[in-house]
Amino acid sequence: MGIWRGNIGNWSISLWGFCFAVTLMIVTVEYFNFESRFPFFWYNLPVTYACYATLLCLLTSIIYSTIYVRFLPDGPLWDRAMAANALSCVASVLYGIDVAFVWNYYGFEEITCYVHTLPGLLKVLETFVAGVIFAFLSNTSLYLHQPALEWCVAVYSICFIPAALAMLLKLGDWENILPVPFPIFQLGLIMLSVLFYISALVLWPLYQFYEEFGGQPQWSSDISCIDDLMCSWIQRLAVAILTAINLLIYVADFVYWACQVSIGTEDQPRDF
Repeated sequence: MGIWRGNIGNWSISLWGFCFAVTLMIVTVEYFNFESRFPFFWYNLPVTYACYATLLCLLTSIIYSTIYVRFLPDGPLWDRAMAANALSCVASVLYGIDVAFVWNYYGFEEITCYVHTLPGLLKVLETFVAGVIFAFLSNTSLYLHQPALEWCVAVYSICFIPAALAMLLKLGDWENILPVPFPIFQLGLIMLSVLFYISALVLWPLYQFYEEFGGQPQWSSDISCIDDLMCSWIQRLAVAILTAINLLIYVADFVYWACQVSIGTEDQPRDF
């Protein structure tokens, strides 16, 4: 639309386009009854994707309205942007309904969908928050000047990979290929992730917001923040907040699996 906040608009329309493309693919596969040619984990794919799409559309609606739409002048451009934002909110609600009801449409009432369980939902949140952190870290000037901050970036990547791997193993019903029981495997990885995230939660604010370590303690100390709500200081703060949020999610996940290991899982219902 020819304004200087065009990057937010490009980012938003890219996410909407991604959601549309994946939804169209799923609809095409199911319309032509191709799902029978896929392994069982296909039935987990639409529900898992809908869960991520719910969060994506909701996040995009919030950012698009607060960082982009509010600065548009009144007129046709503002009207179109508001319509797009409203439809993004509607899409988020519809994806949420999809998460809640599509599993029963497949006829698996007696089998629990993985993302309908607490550990499945926590895995979705862990990977989603990490993905948002990666989006902010696309601005490499936030961390390349300091080895401690580069360690924090490594932590986000290291913890994301096991979380995604554990999720794929569970969605594909491949957890039996592990040399150790899946709950113990999960507990060990999550414990390491908690420790890594604690180090990141300490180091990131320390080197970003304390002058003794080369940080900028106040928003006003970043000149770019005068005209830009998504300036570098705000991005540093966003990463710090998201780090704390993901640490809390990992702690909840750790408590869940610690309870599962302590009481045993032999009599637990099987999840798919």
